[in-house]
Amino acid sequence: MIAAKSKLSVALLAVALTLSNNADAKIIRSPAYHARHANVTARDASDADFTLDNLPKTWQQGQTGTNQCTQWGKSSSDSMCQNIFINSIDDWCVFSAPTPNSEVGNTEREEVAWCTKSGYGTRLIPDGTVTGAHFIKTKRYVQVTARGDFTKLNIAKGDAGGELDPHGADGNGNPIGGLVFSTAFSKDGRPSQIHEWMNYMSDSELCIRACKSKSGQDQALCQHIYDTMGCSWVMPGNYDEHTFDSCEADVALPPGIYGSSTFFQDHGNTPEAHPAPSSSNCKSAASITNGDTTALTAVANNKNASSGSGSSSSSTTTTSSATATVTAKVNAATSSNGRALAAATSSPSGFSGNGAEMKGGHAAAGVFVAAGAALVAAIAVL
Repeated sequence: MIAAKSKLSVALLAVALTLSNNADAKIIRSPAYHARHANVTARDASDADFTLDNLPKTWQQGQTGTNQCTQWGKSSSDSMCQNIFINSIDDWCVFSAPTPNSEVGNTEREEVAWCTKSGYGTRLIPDGTVTGAHFIKTKRYVQVTARGDFTKLNIAKGDAGGELDPHGADGNGNPIGGLVFSTAFSKDGRPSQIHEWMNYMSDSELCIRACKSKSGQDQALCQHIYDTMGCSWVMPGNYDEHTFDSCEADVALPPGIYGSSTFFQDHGNTPEAHPAPSSSNCKSAASITNGDTTALTAVANNKNASSGSGSSSSSTTTTSSATATVTAKVNAATSSNGRALAAATSSPSGFSGNGAEMKGGHAAAGVFVAAGAALVAAIAVL
């Protein structure tokens, strides 16, 4: 351990010397800060181990949701579940806001799970929300890139968004207590915990990558220090609309690492994103539907009851009962949405914390720091 700490100190010193010799760099954060937020010394949410059989009610201080989600049945529009899954093109989830018209930067600590299918006790992504989605599996991670109308996931229209990850500024993660699972790398076909992941959300674009392990390589592939850079820069790939597919792919280059140099946002000029890795064995898929037929059944029942009205007293009774049921559901939904909207509009505006505005890989500020080798060496000793 002492030797490891010594090597880490040497590595950080190398970073400091590199920065001090860079005339163009404006140092507004210490090398120790960048090392910590590059996972060099991270000991935080990504270290906790859980299985679906031993999920806690909550496990981090300040957690507003829960990891025990059976109380919401297969799914619920009121769910505060904070477990997400990424398994296939038609079975994946993301974190998004619990209340309408929210900016990611304001709600990053309390995001909840939204999934493409029921069965997890989460909220469901409404049918028609996703207008294009692309799932890839590599040896090191699985990934979804997608476009759509994510105001339906409570993100404010025009919000450029932000990043969710298991680290956060204080190690608690964004959201606090959020857990990720996948069947992609499990040996028994059951979802196993993903410790390193990153999820970017905006009002019209999303991406999520779940890395295989806690290794230094996977930490770099699921880096979490680029919260303002956006999907197309951090996870270059297919973002086409009106198509849905699943592919195998080569492992991408780690975001922000260019040879022996590491780019840090907020300093200097932004480099081009790495090219999207090659893909193969692609299979087209149908548009995403969540399989929830509750609303359709209610409408059908009401229509059938109405078509038989006047034929007998029993038909009239059925119509009245169906109408009362649907009206009650609508009133309940309106009341619930009204409370949620009031809660959302009472929140402060603007971005905060780790989920600052994403710039989609365009003119975000940054600098090359010739310290990649030092950081890799530091990671290797841990």
